[in-house]
Amino acid sequence: MIPPRQFPPRRPRIRENVNEAIRAREVRAVFPDGSVEILPTPQAVRKAQDMGLDLILIAPTAEPPVAKAMDYGQWQYENKKKQHEARKKQHIIQVKEIKFRPNTDDHDYDFKKNHAIRFLKEGNRVKAVVQFRGREIAHVDLGKKLLLRFADDLNGIGAIEGQPRLEGRNAHVLISPVKAKEKPKEKAAADTPPEPQTNEA
Repeated sequence: MIPPRQFPPRRPRIRENVNEAIRAREVRAVFPDGSVEILPTPQAVRKAQDMGLDLILIAPTAEPPVAKAMDYGQWQYENKKKQHEARKKQHIIQVKEIKFRPNTDDHDYDFKKNHAIRFLKEGNRVKAVVQFRGREIAHVDLGKKLLLRFADDLNGIGAIEGQPRLEGRNAHVLISPVKAKEKPKEKAAADTPPEPQTNEA
């Protein structure tokens, strides 16, 4: 008979920077009543636990480190809420690809141009690509002219990055939004005092 395998007991998970896991010798402890004391860490932990709270290290690089007596669950909730708000405000710039053919008609061109305008206004970059199939590769110049026309039509909303490039059977160009670049100029114009007006006889 094979004896049952014995696994070592699972160690309880130690929460970092909380209570006994705080490695600093002493901390600047902040308590709910607003009082602040510099105490040896074990003493600060005991005082927090006597209040039914945890001692949480909130500024480990301070001298001495700052720890706050509060409910650990409440602290976790507030941290998650802050991270969620930060993610909502963060805008990730994406590259949106728009594809053309050398003989793209005006209706399709305008439709795709409107998409590009929307992408640029959202703060994203646009990669305009002209695809050549079969004998169309002989008309590379037409594709490059189309890309330059496209970039020119987006002037004021997007700025072209370099000239159209040919890679394999595709020609492409990158266009970046200009809204972010215009802000400093607008601010400088707003900060410039108006010139005094003179009344000429």
